[in-house]
Amino acid sequence: MKLNFTITELCKSETAMKAGINNTPPMGVADNLMLLIVNVLQPIRDKLGKPIIVTSGYRCSHLNDMVAGVKKSQHLTGQAADIQVKGMTASRLAAFILNSGIEFDQCINEHDYWVHISYNKEHNRKQYFKL
Repeated sequence: MKLNFTITELCKSETAMKAGINNTPPMGVADNLMLLIVNVLQPIRDKLGKPIIVTSGYRCSHLNDMVAGVKKSQHLTGQAADIQVKGMTASRLAAFILNSGIEFDQCINEHDYWVHISYNKEHNRKQYFKL
């Protein structure tokens, strides 16, 4: 399987760089990021046939606080990414994911701007929300 995503890409943060925050994930979090890539992000890209832009992936607790993230965010554990696809609305992207047959934990259309997608190897709830 060819992968179009890297763990480094999912940890990149302009906010962290500007603030001098080390956003390197611990080993267990890196494992979760790889599971997210292999089980969700890559299958979405392959089925969609278009590149996916990851706007936010892993966040250490300091970075999560800085961006006013949810206290128990799956971004903290490497289980979530916020994504966009050029030329596609967040509503269309979320609908595509919901109908794709791809296993996921949560798919959240956040303000019609991006889609929060997560994967939990222990228990995928297949929840959908629109904020």
